[in-house]
Amino acid sequence: MSVTIQVNGKTHKVNADGDTPLLWVLRDLLDMKGTKFGCGMAVCGACTVHLDGKPTRACVTPLSAVGKAKITTIEAIGQTAIGKKVQEAWLQVDVLQCGYCQAGQIMAATALLQSVPKPTDADIDAAMSGNLCRCATYPRIRAAIKQAAGLPTTDSREG
Repeated sequence: MSVTIQVNGKTHKVNADGDTPLLWVLRDLLDMKGTKFGCGMAVCGACTVHLDGKPTRACVTPLSAVGKAKITTIEAIGQTAIGKKVQEAWLQVDVLQCGYCQAGQIMAATALLQSVPKPTDADIDAAMSGNLCRCATYPRIRAAIKQAAGLPTTDSREG
């Protein structure tokens, strides 16, 4: 089946079954390796992309469900003002450890700041709860999100 999809502002025609997960379309057919395979069950968030700006697990999203939605991947998130701020904050706070989950973390954080420009700790907890980090960089992720939002990076839950 031939399907036309919009990825990072470009039109792509792909040949795949409608039940092919979007993750494999991106990685295998379009050679966009930034989106990671984690659990394959939408539990860890490593495969997070945006569909029309909403964080979506690419590992369980069939190609047939994409329709005319605009797909944004980690390869292009820095082209948005908020995505650029998030990526810069990630580097300044030195969030990365092994880095495997970070593409999904950045996609989720960017979606959060697009909908809630000045998030509370509770907002951050809710938005990021579906993105797991085996290295437990959660305090640095939280600080980077706050820095990108222009907020003090202290954790209001401490103390």
